[in-house]
Amino acid sequence: MLQPRTICATAVLLGATLVTAAVPAVATPAAAPAAATVCPTGWGSADKTAPAATSESVRNVRTGRHDCYDRMVVDVPGAARGDLGYSVRYVDRLHQDGSGRHIPVAGGAILEVRVTAPAYDPETGAATYPARAGRVLPGVDLTGYRTFRDARFAGSFEGDTQLGLGVRARLPFRVQQLDGRLVIDVAHNWTGAAAPRR
Repeated sequence: MLQPRTICATAVLLGATLVTAAVPAVATPAAAPAAATVCPTGWGSADKTAPAATSESVRNVRTGRHDCYDRMVVDVPGAARGDLGYSVRYVDRLHQDGSGRHIPVAGGAILEVRVTAPAYDPETGAATYPARAGRVLPGVDLTGYRTFRDARFAGSFEGDTQLGLGVRARLPFRVQQLDGRLVIDVAHNWTGAAAPRR
């Protein structure tokens, strides 16, 4: 014989089950398709230069990956954008200023990056950027980059700092002068199509 408490508990459980079953399932909205990335085009691969100079010193070089391009940033704190002169061009081989020494740079093509800012203190001659000629740039790891293959320090001579940037192939690039930094972007391809996200 069932006790009144057991009958009551069973009735409550049965009622809860019926109420749960009666609630209609609500469909979750489908995720919106990701917007396609539109990459800039028209940069070209011809030499790019700006005639200016600064006595502010190079302090760091860093890189980053983006949907449409790989980026190198040369940090020159205190330099105004109009004072950051540069020459960026494709070369067959990278030769160090002053000595003419060949500096090997890996990749299908080599961009020579010259920034008209010293990597040393002009008054004392002390290095402001801890790089060594011919060596990989300190703190730069290009693992997983689509375009960049190598980044080497060539030296700093008579107020100019010279870098070698190895890229997958001769690809379009742009150079931007900003306050305190020079930005070099190298496109992943010539078509302006972004790579699918992984």
